[in-house]
Amino acid sequence: MSEKTRQNEKEDVLTRERTEEPKKFKVILLNDDYTSMEFVVWVLMTIFRHSQASATRIMLHIHNQGVGIAGVYSREVAETRIAQVHEVAREAGHPLQCTMEPE
Repeated sequence: MSEKTRQNEKEDVLTRERTEEPKKFKVILLNDDYTSMEFVVWVLMTIFRHSQASATRIMLHIHNQGVGIAGVYSREVAETRIAQVHEVAREAGHPLQCTMEPE
């Protein structure tokens, strides 16, 4: 094996990069005094794909604590879900708000 071939193989090994997992973001629903509990459960089931029991549990947590995590997603998915929540809430005449923060 020539010296140049060994050097090329060595450079190939040294230039490998590790790929990192994308950051995850928590989508957080905020409690308000106007949005009905039934609507929040519907949002959790429809947009966030929770079961009836899970959605009810999360809704009660939001109602009692003021905030609750609807799900954990990549940035793009979290942004899309937030936009969907705001759109359906606006169409239904509810002030339901939703934010995201890094996990």
